[in-house]
Amino acid sequence: MARATDPDPRATLRGGLPDRYLTPDDIAEIFEVPKETVYQWRKKRIGPPGFRIGKYIRYDPADIRTYVTQLKNTDRDAA
Repeated sequence: MARATDPDPRATLRGGLPDRYLTPDDIAEIFEVPKETVYQWRKKRIGPPGFRIGKYIRYDPADIRTYVTQLKNTDRDAA
């Protein structure tokens, strides 16, 4: 869970790309879903693309922005 002094990852993405890769906790917070959902998305290959660094999963903020844009365009086309 984020500490009161930690910046809100959603605000960071809105204000510009953060200077670090995002963690599954960050993704869960951004999308307001349980962390287990983030892991299920990865397992089923239906969520934002992530990659491994050793035993850790990380997400590139640019990939998250692209993923959200694609979701918005798909939703707009379906309407």
